[in-house]
Amino acid sequence: MLLRFLFGWTTLIAVAAPAFAALSPTEEKIVAAVNAQSGNFARDLEQAVQINSATENLAGVRKLADVFNAQLAALGLITNFVASPGPTGPTGHLVAEHRGTKGKRLLLIGHLDTVLPGRNFRRDGDKAFGSGTNDIKGGDLIIIYALRALHTVGALADTRIIVVMTGDEEAVGRPVELARAALLAAAQRSDLALAFEGSIAKTGTVARRGSMSWEIEVQGATGHSSGIFSSAMGAGSVYEASRILQEFYTELRKLDGLTLNPALIVGGTETTLNRTGGTTAGKTNITAQSTLIRGDLRTVSAEQLATAMGKMTAIVAKNLPRTSAKITFSEGYPAMPDSPANRALLAQLDQASRDLGFGEITAFDPRSRGAGDIAFVSPPLPALDGLGIRGSGAHAPNEWADLKTVPELVQRTALLLYRLTR
Repeated sequence: MLLRFLFGWTTLIAVAAPAFAALSPTEEKIVAAVNAQSGNFARDLEQAVQINSATENLAGVRKLADVFNAQLAALGLITNFVASPGPTGPTGHLVAEHRGTKGKRLLLIGHLDTVLPGRNFRRDGDKAFGSGTNDIKGGDLIIIYALRALHTVGALADTRIIVVMTGDEEAVGRPVELARAALLAAAQRSDLALAFEGSIAKTGTVARRGSMSWEIEVQGATGHSSGIFSSAMGAGSVYEASRILQEFYTELRKLDGLTLNPALIVGGTETTLNRTGGTTAGKTNITAQSTLIRGDLRTVSAEQLATAMGKMTAIVAKNLPRTSAKITFSEGYPAMPDSPANRALLAQLDQASRDLGFGEITAFDPRSRGAGDIAFVSPPLPALDGLGIRGSGAHAPNEWADLKTVPELVQRTALLLYRLTR
């Protein structure tokens, strides 16, 4: 949670929102360049989705990075794959930089990994299905297609743009400071950040919730089940775990914008639990000695996180007879707070959308948005997220992206990049 203070910056860079009465001749050429290449988007998305780049698959993450690096290198960016510690072993990040001398320095953020394995692309009309179509390979390609449009008309020349696509966004590596070192280094050389998680209707994301993993270990006396509730046996670990979860549900959901999800639980005489599964053993006539729970916590601010952690710790400490419990928290994603600088960026996106004839862009409610890499750099950077492809079903087998919205989204991004770098 302290990563943002590593920058040593104390001021936000204001981003003014100038008025544009109409598209300039160069901007009209950018729109034409976007339209000329849009027919290839589905092909490139299929290529990316067919690469299995689940977080745990380093070879797949690296293969996808190679594909995107080649496309970015063709536009004059200097590309690299930066090794990094991952959640289950080493991973790495794509870092590509266009080294110019003029305009604001932009940081464009995507990610290479998916929750579920790839190689499952299919189309149904304008819908493209498969892992990563919406989260976030479609968004990665919007970055590339927007930059290609600028390159085509000569508007990328002399700009200062860094693209970072992390390899472990869906399960950040440990320690976080090392896992996000490449992103933090890029942020120190940038004036503002744009991230390409999925677009939601006509909105931009000026704030995001943070996320943190937690684990509870409950112990109780064990023996013949007929002794449960007695002074000798007590309540058993499963009842204690149930008490904790019920109090979490009762107390924590009172905090506006907070969600608390117990995702995995095992209970019995012998238990093990890891990031994605666990084991247990026992019989109906034996009181469970051990119960383990893993889950996540999502909050809208650092203050709300501190409040939630305090409440959870107090609840865990109460304990039914002959039981004990302890909770541990793992560092995760900080929240990205709303700010005037972020709103100024949103105003520029809104203006670009209006000038293109696509209508108003409003701020999306952060309570309905999860955590993202942009929160590691904002603050201090002014930032905007939700610039990726539209779709639904992220982290699920039916994930899909809406291909018919691609020309609009790429045009809007390309025009925003152009105006920010003048």
